Amino acid sequence: MRNKFSWKIAGEAGDGILNAGLMFARMCMKGGLNVFASAEYPSLIRGGHNHLDVMADEDMLFSHTKYIDVLVALNRESLEKHAGRVSQNGGIIYDGDKLQIDMNEIRDDVRLFPMPLLRIAEQNGGKIMRNVVAMGATVALVDYDIELFNQVIRDNFGAKKGEAIANANIGAAKAGYDYVKQNFKFDYKLQKRKPKNAVFMSGNEAIVAGALKAGCKFLAAYPMTPATSVMTNMAAQEKNYNVVVKHTEDEIAAINMAIGASYAGVRAMTCTSGGGFCLMVEGLGLASQMEIPLVIVEAQRPGPATGMATHSGQGDLRFVMHASTDESPRAIIAPGDQEECFYRTVDAFNIAEKYQMPVIILTDKYLGESYKSIPVFDESARIDRGKLLTQEYLDGAGDFRRYAITEDGISPRSIPSQKGGEHTASSYEHDEEGYEREEEETRVAMHNKRFRKFESLKNELPPPQFFGDKDAGTTIISWGSTKGPILQAMRKLSQKGMKTNFCQIVYISPFPKEDIAKVIRNSRRTVVIEGNKTSQLSGIIKEHTGLDVDYKILKYDGRPFFSEEIVHGIKEIVENNNTRELVFSKNTIVERC
Repeated sequence: MRNKFSWKIAGEAGDGILNAGLMFARMCMKGGLNVFASAEYPSLIRGGHNHLDVMADEDMLFSHTKYIDVLVALNRESLEKHAGRVSQNGGIIYDGDKLQIDMNEIRDDVRLFPMPLLRIAEQNGGKIMRNVVAMGATVALVDYDIELFNQVIRDNFGAKKGEAIANANIGAAKAGYDYVKQNFKFDYKLQKRKPKNAVFMSGNEAIVAGALKAGCKFLAAYPMTPATSVMTNMAAQEKNYNVVVKHTEDEIAAINMAIGASYAGVRAMTCTSGGGFCLMVEGLGLASQMEIPLVIVEAQRPGPATGMATHSGQGDLRFVMHASTDESPRAIIAPGDQEECFYRTVDAFNIAEKYQMPVIILTDKYLGESYKSIPVFDESARIDRGKLLTQEYLDGAGDFRRYAITEDGISPRSIPSQKGGEHTASSYEHDEEGYEREEEETRVAMHNKRFRKFESLKNELPPPQFFGDKDAGTTIISWGSTKGPILQAMRKLSQKGMKTNFCQIVYISPFPKEDIAKVIRNSRRTVVIEGNKTSQLSGIIKEHTGLDVDYKILKYDGRPFFSEEIVHGIKEIVENNNTRELVFSKNTIVERC
């Protein structure tokens, strides 16, 4: 097999699993391959089982895979947890000096590659080098170019830790490479291709890049997995982009500081997960009532309460749509991949300022912390600050009313220190000048004004994205991080002669009810795929269109969908029309894509 390869490294926290996996992915990318990397780790300060998957392919790549061609098992737990997922004729690299394998526990079609990982590592710098030795061994197994890996090592260690550390790692990798070349042969081969003009980044890194491109100058947040790396990546760019990043005492302070910064005239954001967003809800209402632009990244994880802090899910959709007391408009954007994380974040800041409302970027652990090779971004971003008034305009405007009732619902906006733009604002219902009022007619007029923005925004937003053959027998409807596994599954289904198409809802609020109703009415068979128990999207579709989807494929075990599961689910639906709802878990048996 050439140029389609899945690799997993697994071991204990502290074994350098994440760094090793990302280095291996970058090596494949340097050789012109498309790569996707995703990690799993427990919610522990120290210890616990960590593992990272890398998928490399010369064809377009959208997600990870359930199966492993080569497993690097750095301890026994890694063998126990992952050996069953090794593909037919795949292999396992492990320390033959330290681990004795019962051959009755391993399938006959799995190749074993015992090698003295610890001994080689200690001869080349110490125990910490085991992962590098194992990566060098993998390069030899698949007959790839070791010099590409050496380049990655220099990039990774040279600038930060010096040439001596880089050379020690190169030596450890070569020792692993040489050991395999002298002792083993393997059927899987990887070939270099012409390098692409691409970058390798996570969804959270792409959100930060989009925020910086949009002109964000302030971020306030309290760390909460899986949104923390939005804050830390932004903090790393403070000096480069003249950004202020504030690590607050809690999420209440975070959203209120972001509101204050936006009120003062700078583009501002905050980030959190579901538990932190609970604390931000009153602040969300404040931003809505005061009509202050605000961008919030809500990175989902399983709940309720603490739930599963380092895992993934899509259970917060209805929560973010309806959070806060009473009713207030907010835009909700659900990017589906790293590219969309960048471009839709730019959109989020423009929408927030143009429509003077909160905008929620709804992601999850899988999208935010998975890495993918993607084309270099088009940086010609359009910046739209809406009705933010200049001093020159205010000098000639005369009567300024901050909450003036307008046809589109959007009022002129000033910032502190602008002469003639002074106004009163509070969380209380108010009149056009911002003074607190309780009269019935004022309440109705202001509430209607705020909601008219929604109608204007609806007309501006693009329709849901559509992928695949319009005449396909099965139409998939979904949102968020399911995009990658769905597109990967559609390719396999096409190879099996099953035509599918995919309607991806990126802009969830305001909900594109006319577009979705048309999709459902024109489809022979509709399937909603999402990562929650109650199929929240199906309920929202019913609420807004009055229409039911035909089938649901759900998963809520804290793990993202594998493309193999979606292939299995679609086949089950097509071949057995009585299967109205499929739920996937760890023990579901599926065919390899």
